[in-house]
Amino acid sequence: MMDKILIYDFGSQYTQLIARRIRELNVYCEIFPYNHEPKIDHSEYKGVILSGSPHSVLEDDAPNFDVSDIRGKMPLLGVCFGAQMLAHQNGGTVARSEHREYGRANLDFIDHTSPMMKGIPNDTQVWMSHGDTILNLPSTFKVIASTNSIPVAAFRIIGEDTFGLQFHPEVTHSKDGKFMLQDFVVGVCGCDQSWTPESFVDATVASLKEQLGDDRVILGLSGGVDSSVAAVLLHKAIGENLYCIFVDNGLLRKNEFESVLKSYHGLGLNVKGVNSKDKFYAELEGKTDPEAKRKAIGKVFVDVFEEESKKVENAKWLGQGTIYPDVIESVSVKGPSATIKSHHNVGGLPDYMKLKVVEPLNTLFKDEVRLVGKALNIPQEILGRHPFPGPGLGIRILGDVTAEKVEILQEVDHIFIQGLKDHGLYDDVWQAGAMLLPVQSVGVMGDERTYEKVVALRAVSSLDGMTADWVHLPYEFLAEISNNIINRVKGVNRVVYDISSKPPATIEWE
Repeated sequence: MMDKILIYDFGSQYTQLIARRIRELNVYCEIFPYNHEPKIDHSEYKGVILSGSPHSVLEDDAPNFDVSDIRGKMPLLGVCFGAQMLAHQNGGTVARSEHREYGRANLDFIDHTSPMMKGIPNDTQVWMSHGDTILNLPSTFKVIASTNSIPVAAFRIIGEDTFGLQFHPEVTHSKDGKFMLQDFVVGVCGCDQSWTPESFVDATVASLKEQLGDDRVILGLSGGVDSSVAAVLLHKAIGENLYCIFVDNGLLRKNEFESVLKSYHGLGLNVKGVNSKDKFYAELEGKTDPEAKRKAIGKVFVDVFEEESKKVENAKWLGQGTIYPDVIESVSVKGPSATIKSHHNVGGLPDYMKLKVVEPLNTLFKDEVRLVGKALNIPQEILGRHPFPGPGLGIRILGDVTAEKVEILQEVDHIFIQGLKDHGLYDDVWQAGAMLLPVQSVGVMGDERTYEKVVALRAVSSLDGMTADWVHLPYEFLAEISNNIINRVKGVNRVVYDISSKPPATIEWE
């Protein structure tokens, strides 16, 4: 059994980041909402972390969590809200700060004898983000770090491996935060740093063999990283009993259907390509609302996938490329998030198909999926691909979708993406694409007035898509791409560049 850390989520925007930092230490960890049922068996874990929260411990309906079965029995670390809750529950004084403590601060006192502060340099920078502050600690608590304005930046309960940090060690602004987490996870909890992509592959393949036996599995491939890595893992476990289906919905990038099929066959996968363009176009006809388009695309996908899956006799399992953030979101503290946009995947298959689900990647973050793919020797041309939405160009064409519009956008997108590759910029961008806007603008080509379509280019940098910044592509590059698009794509006379970040704007326009 591998060593594991348990993180209880109280709703902080940084909770997943705590997990990511621990995973970077080659230690496995899991996130559960603090109010998760059924009760978790703590004997499985080497230590517990209590996350931050948007709530205050002073609120009448503040999250309340009983740590009595953890304290003194296993290492425990409270971060921000978690630290304040530990102090508040044990008779300490927590009060509203006169001014919200948000931003960079420096520790001007550090108790280097504390196991949480081993090797942490004096005056190290940390990141504060809280509206409350701990004024007084219970008599059994000891201060182990302070700033010039916050007397209790970190504490330990005397005689216990219980600690609290009133700042966020998981964010990059806390310069030595990762080392503090290492002090806790490795030093205090004694976790073995053996959780690697290679060990994940070995353990997962062995588990899949046991779980699936000689059963047949159907997997819907998208050409993306997640489904590709899931397919190779399953193939490694069950070989020809994996049946992959790759549907051409008519909304893929230029020549993508053919090129992706070729790459999959090169991996030895049993893949069937299904051309269903006309069915998708027919269902999309006249639809302009983004949600209506997503639902239409999802509906046809389900119909096509069901029809093809019936051709695989005795199939018992549905393989999916679900990753950990999707799992966390589905059982979050606040419940599933409000619908910003519907997600399109095989998970929408109807109950009557009666297939059991197997999700070999549902414990991994996006960057970890790529590392596992590398351990599986999947080509970089697949692993390095930018994310691409399930509904494809259908949600990059604002307004109704037609075959003519798809062809225009495919040409624009091809010029943009190929340009990024030719100029060595593709790997500097997390995701890029073009949007066809439902407006026309006046232009002049030769000596003639034109009134044609406008396209917007979008390129963002991100770690996992949860937040994103627009990429400052060179002006010379943008000028060249704009010129190439207008000259080569009939029907387009204006190109704009999207400089919105997420939030407030989403990466896709629909």
